[in-house]
Amino acid sequence: MTEQNQKQLGKTLWAIADQLRGAMDADDFRDYMLSFLFLRYLSDNYEAAAKKELGADYPKLEDEDRRVPLAVWYADNLADVPELEKQMRRKVHYVIEPQHLWSSIAQMARTQHAGLLNTLQEGFKYIETESFQSTFQGLFSEIDLASPKLGKSYAERNTKLCTIIQKIADGLAGFSKEMDALGDAYEYLIGQFAAGSGKKAGEFYTPQQISDILSTIVTLDSQEPKTGVRQRLESVMDFACGSGSLLLNVRKRMGPHGIGKIYGQEKNITTYNLARMNMLLHGVKDTEFEIFHGDTLTNDWDILRELNPAKKPAFDAIVANPPFSYRWEPTDALADDVRFKNHGLAPKSAADFAFLLHGFHFLKDEGVMAIILPHGVLFRGGAEERIRTKLLKDGHIDTVIGLPSNLFYSTGIPVCILVLKKCKKPDDVLFINAAEHFEKGKRQNQLTEAHIAKIIKTYQFREEEARYSRRVGMAEIEKNEFNLNISRYISTAVGEAEIDLAETNRALVEIEKAITAAKQKHNGFLEELGLNLLP
Repeated sequence: MTEQNQKQLGKTLWAIADQLRGAMDADDFRDYMLSFLFLRYLSDNYEAAAKKELGADYPKLEDEDRRVPLAVWYADNLADVPELEKQMRRKVHYVIEPQHLWSSIAQMARTQHAGLLNTLQEGFKYIETESFQSTFQGLFSEIDLASPKLGKSYAERNTKLCTIIQKIADGLAGFSKEMDALGDAYEYLIGQFAAGSGKKAGEFYTPQQISDILSTIVTLDSQEPKTGVRQRLESVMDFACGSGSLLLNVRKRMGPHGIGKIYGQEKNITTYNLARMNMLLHGVKDTEFEIFHGDTLTNDWDILRELNPAKKPAFDAIVANPPFSYRWEPTDALADDVRFKNHGLAPKSAADFAFLLHGFHFLKDEGVMAIILPHGVLFRGGAEERIRTKLLKDGHIDTVIGLPSNLFYSTGIPVCILVLKKCKKPDDVLFINAAEHFEKGKRQNQLTEAHIAKIIKTYQFREEEARYSRRVGMAEIEKNEFNLNISRYISTAVGEAEIDLAETNRALVEIEKAITAAKQKHNGFLEELGLNLLP
């Protein structure tokens, strides 16, 4: 499917969502819409695998036959069903019974079948408990099909679901069943729902333009300088992964086989489920990623709590867009936590450095970390100043990139990107002030491809440019008491141009001549018309 058709599919589905959600909050309707899109993906994938497995035995039905081919096979081969499902678990790692397939559900919607709601509930439960087992348990837990927001009675809710599913099915019918198309449509819808979610959008969505910058930064070092071929990243992590779009952007740049495994962590249960669906929709196998539901700051993910240094997990690349200035409760136990004890605890009022130190602790020595944070981390005092000073003295802060304000749906404040490395080579910090380089939009400011390319090129080659970028040595940073406020190092003021008095006088004389000539011509016209001339 072409890129244009992929965008059109996303717009078609969004138009359906905008039309059908009515008085329902965008966040609530989002979960229904995206879950149905995910069911469509699982069904298409499962039916394709079953068709390949059964070969010539797969039923061939006429176009006008409304029956589901796999349902026909199940009915005619009951004794062979367990063996087929065993093969499906081995090959695609899940099983969907024929009555729960999207094609079956869509047919029930078209006929306004009274049992659609119950069938959906049974199908979601079956996929969670029987197919994916514990790995994907609770995948549809936030989809409340009994919600009064769908209707007061079962009949009203069933009718509403029939309408929604029929519209989605009709909208999808004209487009390819390619996995990338559905994945891109899913991402498009997440972005559109984020635009309507205001402050809540920050919980699950990093704007694509910012995601492009972060993902490019952490993959640049994997690129062979001479050939341009990207080397494999064994692992990449996002410890506040939201819907997983940032991780998928890294994967897109590395290629489908360019990453050994993707790791993500997310505290919000709804967003955690969105991330898992998003991975699968983009063709990431369940063996190729691990998304954990839990609190990053308390570090309750078992694989990250390994005390043996030889077994401690470490990642080639870390990207993150954690909640800005999040209030947290740093306990005495956390003061001795291996993540924080060398640098100190972030203050209660802002966990920005707590998130940063968490990620940095699990970064490989040769790895790269890029994190989005509010500008306050660059200059705030107290505990944050001590953490910042320690990171600078140890040579871990590589680059500071200042971005324009109003890029996020959730906040209008300007943000910065900090790039950190454990073994960085240059003994300076690169400052990039891109705050004034943007295209103004109706609701959010936008970074164009040219703006993004300029940031990346400046970072990659550590270029210096007046009023835009500068490499600053540690001696100057220390003189500024380890304050990283970008304006201390890069002036954006434009000097007044020198005035050439002789040239200015010549221009004024020419203007006077032009005025005299115009006046004479004007008076000539008046004289021809027989009008009194002005003195």
